[in-house]
Amino acid sequence: MPPRPPQGGRRPPPARTSVLPTTPAGDRPPVRFDPPGGGPPRRSPRPRRRGSWRRRILAFVAVLLLLVIGFAVYLDVNLQRVDALPADSATTSDGTNWLIVGSDSRAGLTDEQQQELATGGDVGQRTDTIMLLHSGSSGPVLVSIPRDSYVPIQGHGSGKINASYAIGGPQLLIETVEAATGLHIDHYAEIGFGGFVGAVDAVGGVDMCIPQAIKDPKAGLDIKAGCQELDGGTALGYVRTRATAGSDFDRVARQRAFLSALISKATSPATLLNPFRIVPLGTAMTGTITVDSSDHIWNLASLGLSMRGVSGGDGVATTVPVGGTPTIGGESVVRWDRTRAQALFGALAKDEAPPKNALGP
Repeated sequence: MPPRPPQGGRRPPPARTSVLPTTPAGDRPPVRFDPPGGGPPRRSPRPRRRGSWRRRILAFVAVLLLLVIGFAVYLDVNLQRVDALPADSATTSDGTNWLIVGSDSRAGLTDEQQQELATGGDVGQRTDTIMLLHSGSSGPVLVSIPRDSYVPIQGHGSGKINASYAIGGPQLLIETVEAATGLHIDHYAEIGFGGFVGAVDAVGGVDMCIPQAIKDPKAGLDIKAGCQELDGGTALGYVRTRATAGSDFDRVARQRAFLSALISKATSPATLLNPFRIVPLGTAMTGTITVDSSDHIWNLASLGLSMRGVSGGDGVATTVPVGGTPTIGGESVVRWDRTRAQALFGALAKDEAPPKNALGP
């Protein structure tokens, strides 16, 4: 018996048939097989970001910069300062002028070191070295001023220029130098025996060519002729001794040459980029160097660059022209050649190169 149609006369819908895709096989997307277990599909590893190394380098540079700035601030804070520049100075001149003083202060030296270096006892501070550094548009000029120079000292008649320091300290010394030269002193730097020895040792010694052997028990010096490296103690005796034919004139020339060589090495990349050199050097210098109350570590950096220019041949190194060495009041003094000295300092006051006939030895 045939099946009965559903009520209402409706027939069931025809069965649906699947239609195969008409896309050619070569154009079909690849079939993806999921890994067993129904987990998520694997992703290809991401390429390493190129900026990661760049960020690390920038971070390293930033940290290094902070360390350098922090060390500079530390050095600046530890500088010894004194009110050296006279507040009522009426002298004016172009360019920038430093007064550099080496005193016989024994600060920082033990009794054993004083005996070893033959510095004698601490009998008060005196200026053992006086130099004037001018920097400007015509290049740096370093002028040595003999400590026995006979000049007027304000309120005390005339006398040796280093007596002004013993009488009135840095201020009277600067006033005396300004009156004698006509130059305005802008900056002041002073270093004693201890700081000098420490600075030389901190840079690993300084190479110098010694023209003749010198033996001077008073300066604790016994050195042979020839090129050699001087340590701090030997260098101190070398710049102090007068045991040569030229006496004080030879001494100021040695002081000028050695100071230029020392600062040239101290400002070289081999020192500045070596933490084992620059840290001891900075510590030795800031603990024993004295500057004016308005000076900072960056002023000393500028001083170093100017001195490096002198030692590198881009500047002039000379001594005040000398006219004679008479005996006054039972003491041998140095009189300047007033005409040539005026020509020398007059050119510097105008920030001009000094004439060659105005240069001393």
